[in-house]
Amino acid sequence: MEFFGIDWTKKHILKTNTKLVCTSEEEDLSADELRREVEPWLSAIFQSEHLSVLIGSGLTSSVSFVAGVKPQEMWRLSLEHELKEKIKAKADKSAVDMNRGEANIEDDIRVTLELINGLNIIDDERAKTLSIELNAKLRTFISSILSTEKEFFEKLHKEEEGAIKAFNLLKSFVLSFTSRSASRERLNLFTTNYDRFIELACDETGVLLLDRFKGKIQPIFRNTRLELDYHYNPPGIRGEPRYAEGVARITKLHGSIDWCFDSDRIIKTLLPFGADDSHPAIPKNITDQVVIYPNSSKDLETAFYPYAELFRDFSSSICQPNSVIITYGYGFGDSHINRVIEDMMTIPSTHLVVIAWDKNYSKEGEAPNYGSGRDRIIRFLEDKNSAQCTLMIGEHFGNLENLVEHYLPKSAIDRLTVKMQKIKDNRGDNKAGFGEGETEQKTEA
Repeated sequence: MEFFGIDWTKKHILKTNTKLVCTSEEEDLSADELRREVEPWLSAIFQSEHLSVLIGSGLTSSVSFVAGVKPQEMWRLSLEHELKEKIKAKADKSAVDMNRGEANIEDDIRVTLELINGLNIIDDERAKTLSIELNAKLRTFISSILSTEKEFFEKLHKEEEGAIKAFNLLKSFVLSFTSRSASRERLNLFTTNYDRFIELACDETGVLLLDRFKGKIQPIFRNTRLELDYHYNPPGIRGEPRYAEGVARITKLHGSIDWCFDSDRIIKTLLPFGADDSHPAIPKNITDQVVIYPNSSKDLETAFYPYAELFRDFSSSICQPNSVIITYGYGFGDSHINRVIEDMMTIPSTHLVVIAWDKNYSKEGEAPNYGSGRDRIIRFLEDKNSAQCTLMIGEHFGNLENLVEHYLPKSAIDRLTVKMQKIKDNRGDNKAGFGEGETEQKTEA
């Protein structure tokens, strides 16, 4: 398949508005050469009026890989209930219907929850047994998430080289996006992850996060989205507060392992990063209390609270003129998210940047194997406007170290570099070959 002028059988794909590179060989890519093209282009994109980042499980996988930690696996639910085959068949079918390819644990959880609700309507006793088993499986699922966090945290405290390197990359990744000028609209961070790696990196780098939770001892989810922000008063200036730098808004679209229902409200529990699965902040009745919502299905956003509120935040943030959304580690497998991005792209001034680590190996003599991730990206992009898309797809571009070290802009460094260049120009110390008159004219300007 070929559109945008791209040969999608190639392992590595780079497309900006001015450069197109498609290659299957790592040796054909020069990070130093490509950086001169890609980094300024991304720097310009990052200064758009409205900037959003959508992060999927690929970020956690990348950090875990560098740190030598086993990432959370998206295995199947493996129920023992008498209805397990029906659940599996329905999950498989819904995954195909939603263009996700193969089903995973999120599809199983969603179908099981729907079946429990249906059995409760007809007062079927099987609802109780299925709910008990799902509760046990969800505890195992949460334990696997906490296990990844815990193993990473332990390696970090032992100062293991891999963990330190991974954490530094994660912090640099976050800072590249959050170092926007305070005069610009705040960065919007969206994630489908249940873990807290992003929050940990923001805490360590001093980035202040704004979300719908209000309160210190017991943060409570608020339905009203007040545009609260952080300001400071400059020394010697009264009555002219300024926006603080390093502030971002975060929305966890599928919930989080530390969100719980408490009666008719949602609270954020004091569940430490990497806690033991026996921690008292983890409720016993996980099925009814922990707020984790799997991938989308038809009308799911109207069935579960606060799913609708979270997606309303997503759509209102990106569906506006001069808006940019950057995806990293997101496989375009959630139809509700895809639909909102498609709506955004009907506005001509918007832009989509796709950064994806995607293996595309095919043995000699065999048809190219795109893999489900690339296949979903192709289906999403094939009817889109090429000028509204920037693509960085493949192992080289999706590799967290390559991305951070070579391609993502460093806003703070950029500002210092610009100031340094202005000082050099004003002093006549330039390397551009200006004549004496030209230098004087440039200095006066």
